[in-house]
Amino acid sequence: MKVSIRKLKPNTVLPNFATTHAAGMDISACIDEPITLQPHERAIVPAGFAIALPVGYEAQVRGRSGLAARHGIMPANGVGTIDADYRGEIGVILLNTSNETFIVEPDMRIAQLVIAKYEAVEWDLVEVLDETDRGNNGYGSTGK
Repeated sequence: MKVSIRKLKPNTVLPNFATTHAAGMDISACIDEPITLQPHERAIVPAGFAIALPVGYEAQVRGRSGLAARHGIMPANGVGTIDADYRGEIGVILLNTSNETFIVEPDMRIAQLVIAKYEAVEWDLVEVLDETDRGNNGYGSTGK
C-alpha cells in the first residue's frame, strides 16, 4: 500500500521499519535542540512529517517498549489516532512516568506508527442485545 508523506523539515527522518517483519515504523524526534522531560511531565515532540491516509485507514502512534521499560517514557494518550482527513504535522505526546529526568535528543526514536484498516459503523438502536455465555460479566470475570 502506498501512502503519501510530506517532509516538513529538511532534517526529518521518515518513519521506517527497523526489521523485515516489524508491524510498526519507528518515528523519530524532529527537533533541533534536546527536550528535557521532568518527572511526570509531558510534551508534544514533533516528528517533522505529514501524511495523507486513504479513507478507511488510520495511523496509530504507539509507544516503544524499550523507552517504557528502561525509562518510563510513553505516549500520554496510550495510543494516538491519526485520522485519514488530518494533514498536519505528526507529533508524539510523550509522558515521563518515572521519577527521573529524561532527555529527548534530536533524531531519537520516540514512538512507532502502525497503519490499520477500520470499519465505519452505523448504530442499530435496539431494545435488547443478543445473549452470550459471558453476558454482562466484565472487568476480570474471565479469569486471573
